[in-house]
Amino acid sequence: MNYRQNLLVLVSLLSFLSIQAQGLLTEKKNFTKQDTLRGSITPEREWWDLTYYHLDIKVDPENKFISGKNTIQYKVLEHDSVMQIDLQSPMKLLKAVQNGKELKIRHDGNAHFIALVDNQSPNELNSLDVYYEGHPKEAVRAPWDGGISWKKDKNDNHFIASSCQGLGASVWWPCKDHMYDEVDSMQISVNVPSKLINVSNGRLRRVEQIGDTKTYSWIVKSPINNYGVNINIGDYANFSEVYDGQAGNLDMDYYVLSYNLDKAKEQFKQAPMMMKAFEHWFGQYPFYVDSFKLVEVPYLGMEHQSSVTYGNGYQNGYLGNDLSGTGWGLKFDFIIIHEAGHEWFANNITNRDAADMWIHEGFTAYSENLYLDYYFGKVASAEYVIGTRKNIQNDRPLIGFYNVNKEGSSDMYYKGANMLHTLRQLLEDDEKWRKILRKMNVEFYHQTVTTQQIENFLSKETGIDLTAFFNQYLRTTKIPTLEYFIKNKTLKYRWTHIVENFDMPIQIKINTDEKWLFPKAEWNTISLDSKINTFEIDTDFYVESKKQ
Repeated sequence: MNYRQNLLVLVSLLSFLSIQAQGLLTEKKNFTKQDTLRGSITPEREWWDLTYYHLDIKVDPENKFISGKNTIQYKVLEHDSVMQIDLQSPMKLLKAVQNGKELKIRHDGNAHFIALVDNQSPNELNSLDVYYEGHPKEAVRAPWDGGISWKKDKNDNHFIASSCQGLGASVWWPCKDHMYDEVDSMQISVNVPSKLINVSNGRLRRVEQIGDTKTYSWIVKSPINNYGVNINIGDYANFSEVYDGQAGNLDMDYYVLSYNLDKAKEQFKQAPMMMKAFEHWFGQYPFYVDSFKLVEVPYLGMEHQSSVTYGNGYQNGYLGNDLSGTGWGLKFDFIIIHEAGHEWFANNITNRDAADMWIHEGFTAYSENLYLDYYFGKVASAEYVIGTRKNIQNDRPLIGFYNVNKEGSSDMYYKGANMLHTLRQLLEDDEKWRKILRKMNVEFYHQTVTTQQIENFLSKETGIDLTAFFNQYLRTTKIPTLEYFIKNKTLKYRWTHIVENFDMPIQIKINTDEKWLFPKAEWNTISLDSKINTFEIDTDFYVESKKQ
């Protein structure tokens, strides 16, 4: 390991120890050099800024084989001569070429260090081609394990799709595989057998017949995160509509297996309904220039930017089930609503480090009940999100470990959603809350962000210091517990299981009167004019209680 790599590991370790010292993260894990190379902004990454990719590949379904090249255009930020490109085994990086010169490559596991020979002057725009091939990791349980799904439809046609959140795009194509640097624009050219169609992100520019194959070229004009790039290959039928949205006409396209066309035309009526609800809550769809697509795939689905994938069986709920247990989860198709919600949270606003993936999943899980709020009302939405609490395990904090590509607990979905639902109650102003969510998508438009940026933004816009609030819900597994004691006309109460300085107010009902309490870690007492017969905590707050 060279000096710079030693320094990088040291910085990562110090960051980890600092978090541990605060007592806010409890999980311990041994991380490797490969974790650091994958999850940190290495010196071989930080000196150049991505501007453009042209991924030009051939997919051979019979042999489950991908080959081709990626043209990488970049802006030089500072002098350097070594570039890190990521490609995961068993894929092979064959060669790298710049200005007609083949370059030396040092392979270190899934990280590949290319020695550039031409001068790299700051502010220059340069490019190089990297050639690769191989049998990419096959997804066993997509989308959670990641890779390529090589399936067949019921007519024995190949049915293929990529999914690689967490694991990383480098599982199937060579790239700068870190969330902090999104490419500004991209072309995706995919050669497949003639009887099949490839659907990728953005808009279809052209289709070229080449012998008994066709190449589909798609253009993405907006910044896009690596795992959002996808290929979807099958015997597709297409239908479309134009949605009259907040930024004008939006092309909405649907690609489904040919024999599912009629079912899709009925089920996908929820897509423009989704768009209407989410433009209300979050502001305009962030990718008008690239259109919106729903694409059928042989797995459950994922949030690939402008190419949202769908495999929910043309039914409401999550594979026909209500994750909330309230009945409200059967009022919408979970995959259409959830995965499309990621267009705002994951694709527009993108976490800079995998440790902050709660930003993607917490806000998007929360979008499910906002969809219900828009069409079925506030009570329905509250019942739904409260119902999802039964899925929370509180096994680990929502924030993972930085610089090693390690996300936090899967509680990021429904603990994250309930945290945001609780925050909405503190405002007591639903219109202000909506404006904050909309402003958030403007403030961080097409940007990568940190948890701290989101915390600072929400504290500023709500006018509430939310430091302890976020420390409590994001960085510990402790649920605030309202401990109370009732005797005749007197109520004593306090918070327990809390972080330092946690003092969130909470709504309660005593007998028939609703009121706010302002608990702290110390006991507080209030006396009423009449005997306390009943005491209820507003269930919109994600807390627990303990009667003494």
